[in-house]
Amino acid sequence: MMHAPTPRSDRMLAACAAGVTVVLWASAFVSIRSAGAAYSPGALALGRLLAGALTLGVFCLLRREGLPPRAAWRGILISGLLWFGFYMVALNWGEQQVDAGTAALVVNIGPVLIALLGARLLGDSMPPRLLAGMAVSFAGAVTVGLSMSGGGGSSVLGVVLCLLAAVAYAAGVVAQKPALGAASPLQVTTYGCLVGAVACLPFAGQLVREAAEAPVTATLNMVYLGVFPTALAFTTWAYALARTTASRMGATTYAVPALVVLMSWLALGEVPGPLTLVGGALCLAGVAVSRSRSRTAARAAAVPVAREEAAREPR
Repeated sequence: MMHAPTPRSDRMLAACAAGVTVVLWASAFVSIRSAGAAYSPGALALGRLLAGALTLGVFCLLRREGLPPRAAWRGILISGLLWFGFYMVALNWGEQQVDAGTAALVVNIGPVLIALLGARLLGDSMPPRLLAGMAVSFAGAVTVGLSMSGGGGSSVLGVVLCLLAAVAYAAGVVAQKPALGAASPLQVTTYGCLVGAVACLPFAGQLVREAAEAPVTATLNMVYLGVFPTALAFTTWAYALARTTASRMGATTYAVPALVVLMSWLALGEVPGPLTLVGGALCLAGVAVSRSRSRTAARAAAVPVAREEAAREPR
């Protein structure tokens, strides 16, 4: 399946949207550490999704966005159940069973799975630069993970949960891509978040009990997770995904480990070691390579845009 070239301004906006997503998703790891100490995995996922769905619902009302078309619902339901629902619960649970480094190592197979599923199911191209960039970033993620794995313990259950989270993340992204061809990014994100929240309703009792005893900071972090890393970041993700391939967007998320290291350093005083810094640099370098395009591809993409602009000129 061929993807039509997008104008330069659209590509720049999509890149900015992807950047917002990556920064906010990185910040989520810092907030989860606080909220996860007071909330169980399912309750934290439900609270986050409810805050996200409420925020997104307000924006839908303000923008007068109606229900998504029927053609988009299959992708919305699958991504809502797998990515918004199952992924968040499995990741929260898995990170309680394994150390942060092991979780990062396992979850970071997600972009690789996205590339494989995207090529198989969506017809995404796999240019050499994308493959090379993903290889460099994955090496960086492994390096970051190994550098962080010294102080914690791992369990088979935790590794399995993180692996299932990575599979759900990849499948959710690939399912979401076709839905964005029929509905707006805000619609796809709002109803996907709502589907995830409904799927997590069995944890409502836990959420009520734990919210009554949780410190205010933990609850505020849960609300932050819903408003920013969920409502805002998933919407900017959908906006960018609608304008590029699932494989390229998946590779972009390899910048998250590097930003988590930086944010943990600034916010939590966790000074990274030399190996962690090297891994973070590799993650960023790989993303830069995967997002770049060869001169031939750039010229090929520019030709239709130039023709379109020339056709609009008065004669």
